[in-house]
Amino acid sequence: MKYVARIVEVPDHGIKLEPVDGTTVPDRPTEVNLLGTAIALALGAAGYRHHAEQRDPELQTLDALIAGDAVMPWKPGTPGFLVCELNDGRPTCEVRQSAE
Repeated sequence: MKYVARIVEVPDHGIKLEPVDGTTVPDRPTEVNLLGTAIALALGAAGYRHHAEQRDPELQTLDALIAGDAVMPWKPGTPGFLVCELNDGRPTCEVRQSAE
């Protein structure tokens, strides 16, 4: 199973993830937390940095980020897609130029 999302810059606020059609969006809390950690590591490795704007913990949750409903305070890095392999409860993610 995979989670794949296009990384969209929202000027002066950060980035938003737009899950592609057919992607797997986890709904169990542990899976969401593990995917959120893997996403943060992949974004950091691709040159993304935290934006000066603070996160609103009521609106900007991991569930909302993964579902594509929240803008998170990250400064843009390498544009493209976030591709995550959801394997054995330990997701691995990377930023790629394409959704493949």
